Amino acid sequence: MDGTPATVFEALIEARNRFGDKEILEDQDRKPLTYTGLIRAAFVLGRKIAAITEPAERVGILLPSSMGVVVTFFGLHAHGRVPTMLNVTAGERNVKAAIQTAGVRRVLTARRFIEQARLEDLVSAIGEVAEVVWLDDVRTTIGIADKLYGLMAGMMPRRFLVPTTPDSPGVLLFTSGSFGAPKGVVLTQWNLVSNTRQVGQHIDLKPEWVMFNPLPTFHCFGLTGGVLLPILQGMKAFEYPSPLHAKQIVELLPQTKASILLATDTFLNQYARVAGPDDFGTLKFVVAGAERVRDETHHLFNTRFHGLKLLEGYGATEAAPVVAVNHPDRNRPGSVGQILPGMEWRLEPIEGIDEGQRLYLRGPNVMAGYLDPEDPERLELLEGGWHDTGDIIDLDPEGYIAILGRAKRFAKIGGEMVSLAAVEGLASAVWPEGRHAVVAVADTRKGEKLVLVTDRNDAEVARLAEWARSHGAPELAVPKKIVKVAELPVLGTGKTDYVTIQQLVEMDRAA
Repeated sequence: MDGTPATVFEALIEARNRFGDKEILEDQDRKPLTYTGLIRAAFVLGRKIAAITEPAERVGILLPSSMGVVVTFFGLHAHGRVPTMLNVTAGERNVKAAIQTAGVRRVLTARRFIEQARLEDLVSAIGEVAEVVWLDDVRTTIGIADKLYGLMAGMMPRRFLVPTTPDSPGVLLFTSGSFGAPKGVVLTQWNLVSNTRQVGQHIDLKPEWVMFNPLPTFHCFGLTGGVLLPILQGMKAFEYPSPLHAKQIVELLPQTKASILLATDTFLNQYARVAGPDDFGTLKFVVAGAERVRDETHHLFNTRFHGLKLLEGYGATEAAPVVAVNHPDRNRPGSVGQILPGMEWRLEPIEGIDEGQRLYLRGPNVMAGYLDPEDPERLELLEGGWHDTGDIIDLDPEGYIAILGRAKRFAKIGGEMVSLAAVEGLASAVWPEGRHAVVAVADTRKGEKLVLVTDRNDAEVARLAEWARSHGAPELAVPKKIVKVAELPVLGTGKTDYVTIQQLVEMDRAA
């Protein structure tokens, strides 16, 4: 990996110098931008935003995956502002809390997006804690002088760039909140740039390839993997506004000549079900992250798409986010691949858990720290630069990682530690086409007990117990209660929403 630190915008300029002024960005409006077009647009829009903000101000962004969000992101960087990505699916309370935690005073959004996504109530709630700035209105003020400025900036961007450092904030993101309240993560500019270089060193990415990104940019996988990685590594980035549109996405893949598709297991499973044999014909491989890839999804890809490689990876918002990923020539299903170049790791045993150890990470892509919820200007720094992932992993002699579970996703039943992820695996083995989540609730007799939440109407405890007995699984791993739902709650990224599921189970117990 090139270890020379760079800012985000410097890395964009370097990419143009390295790969030439090629088309680099497109969305469903099908009006692509070249590197120079992106640089010009970023300077022009960024100057307009700079006129109503302060230097180094944290500016909220509430936009879908599109050329607009990419131009806005780079525009803020061109003028020394800090993009703060807001999760539109997090709910009014969490979005307002994020704005206040980050000290955001202004939020950028667009009317078409708000109307199409029916987010009027969310915008009203945001208006109670910050000023809502409509980019539609900002764009109408762009005149001849602004366009001339953009032309000059496109030719000599370093002269117009507001100086920042690689160690200055590159983006503020909020963790998914799968298991609790979202945390504010401050990633430096070098965190972001270095992570794209680490991936580029791990996998040989070709400049003629096209990255198709349907994931939201408020999620680090969508921002780094779907925007920064392709653009800074010379590939064209195609942005699509919602991962939920399975049929439209499948139709667009061959039209856009997509080479790589990024998504989560939830969405890839949906795409595979609606795709014809040739719809994935242009893809070199598919990359899955953010949640475990089910055996069923691997099977779908292996049987329907002529062995199209599905590469599972592993990341964390705190690591910008890619930590490990399988390689097209060294793909080991069941693992999340090998740790990226330039990262250090250490493993620590956990009392009561015999299999696997807790993973700690340090490297150029690991965050500056968490935002202090009580003080937007204060960072909770990492001790010695080490991030505790909270993940229990197994590392084989060749460096392949298997994720065994989250430290907080273990229950203590009758004095024994039981992995909730392993219990979900048991349910998936019995009903492979269903979606399952397991949570623990207090139990006066054994400390805790397991509850399975599933979308399978025919799910019964007796079937689970029978499978466990015949396959040697411990009786403790069999949930004693099943809650059936029409659809398992998920976050905007497709990850299982364990907070809502826990609340649902507690309400069911109280009923």
